[in-house]
Amino acid sequence: MRSFSMSRTTVNLALALLAALFLIGINETGFVQSTQSLDSIVEASRQRASLNRVLQHMLDAETGSRGFLLTGDPRYLEPYNAAISDISQQLDGLRTAYPADSEESVVLSQLTRNVQRKLTEMDMSVRMRKQGNEDVWKFILTTDVGKEDMDAIRTQASKLISVSSARMDAGQSQVRRSLILSRIGIAAVTMAALLAFWLYLRQSTALKAAGERQQQELERERDLLERQVRERTASLTELATHLQNVREEERGHLARELHDELGALLTAAKLDVARLKSRLGPQTAPEMAQRLQHLTDSLNSGIALKRRIIEDLRPSSLSNLGLTASLEILAREFSERSGIEVTTLLESAELDEPRQLTVYRLVQESLTNVGKYAEAKQVEISMRNYGAHVEVDIRDDGKGFDVSRTRGSTHGLAGMRHRVEAAGGRLTVSSMPGRGTRIAAVLPKVQAPAGASPAAVTA
Repeated sequence: MRSFSMSRTTVNLALALLAALFLIGINETGFVQSTQSLDSIVEASRQRASLNRVLQHMLDAETGSRGFLLTGDPRYLEPYNAAISDISQQLDGLRTAYPADSEESVVLSQLTRNVQRKLTEMDMSVRMRKQGNEDVWKFILTTDVGKEDMDAIRTQASKLISVSSARMDAGQSQVRRSLILSRIGIAAVTMAALLAFWLYLRQSTALKAAGERQQQELERERDLLERQVRERTASLTELATHLQNVREEERGHLARELHDELGALLTAAKLDVARLKSRLGPQTAPEMAQRLQHLTDSLNSGIALKRRIIEDLRPSSLSNLGLTASLEILAREFSERSGIEVTTLLESAELDEPRQLTVYRLVQESLTNVGKYAEAKQVEISMRNYGAHVEVDIRDDGKGFDVSRTRGSTHGLAGMRHRVEAAGGRLTVSSMPGRGTRIAAVLPKVQAPAGASPAAVTA
């Protein structure tokens, strides 16, 4: 059965190929014949137009010369002179249009001689009129020589025009035959194609029905999968946002515990050491004084470490000093730790606390990545305040990376993107190897309360 189907397919393809070759042959033949016929029509039309212009110019020249002879007004010579100059050009063009040994070339030679004779007769009459020889130009005017020349010119031009018209008719007939041939060929191939299409429809009806059933099953499966993907994506997004919020809450809770509990313990220990030092006085043994000083330095280092950990967990400067000052402090501390020059251009912006924390974490994570991977020498941080949104931009001149090859492996970038999108913003990461990295975020603003003054908003 399979081999029978393959043989039928092979036969159908062979028939289709033969029909296509037949149609191409008919079209090419008709195209070549039609092109030749159209070229012949165009050339004949050009010849006929040239002959008509020669006749028209001869009439204009004769009219102008007779007007000048009768009135003596030089204005009649303007069409006469224009006609004479154009007649020569038309005759030269006609000489190149006819073969040298053809009958049309002989007729054209006779036409040219008669035109020259008529032009000579008109030129002599005009010159005699200009010189004042009244008897001579009147005698020439009364003779029948000019009329005979004009009759001969008309006869010979009509003969050539008839030849051109015959060529045009023959070309049109050839074009019509080519069109009829193409029409017949196209109709035959169309009928064959319709027959083949009908056979194909008969053969593919069962396959089409099976394909439609399979397509419906695939569409149902696809809809189910898409619905599941949307539900899972929404769940994962909600879970990620929840985990992020829980993380920030845990950070805040841990920062408060460190500040309240550990801070109190370290401060109490430092006070106890200071009380011991004051009670022992200057008579304390040098070794004991050295140990007390070392203990004081250790407690100071622990207090400083506690403060730095608390600031990393939950920046107190964000609620006490505001976003702009917090970013300035963050940039300065990063520059001091890493030795990388950091420049800031920060504008004040009215943002709620979650969005302020989002901007702070974005800059913090970006600086952390710069310190770990970028090998940069300079970092630029900018925050611009617009009417309805805030733009945050972090640039470095480090080694950069290929963004297309790091998707899925950069959890820091994924976390920043999720944090910004959860706040209703948009994050863009641009980087190329050797060209540095740019992280840009656009966050919507929270509108200031109605009736608040600019001073209050700034404060």
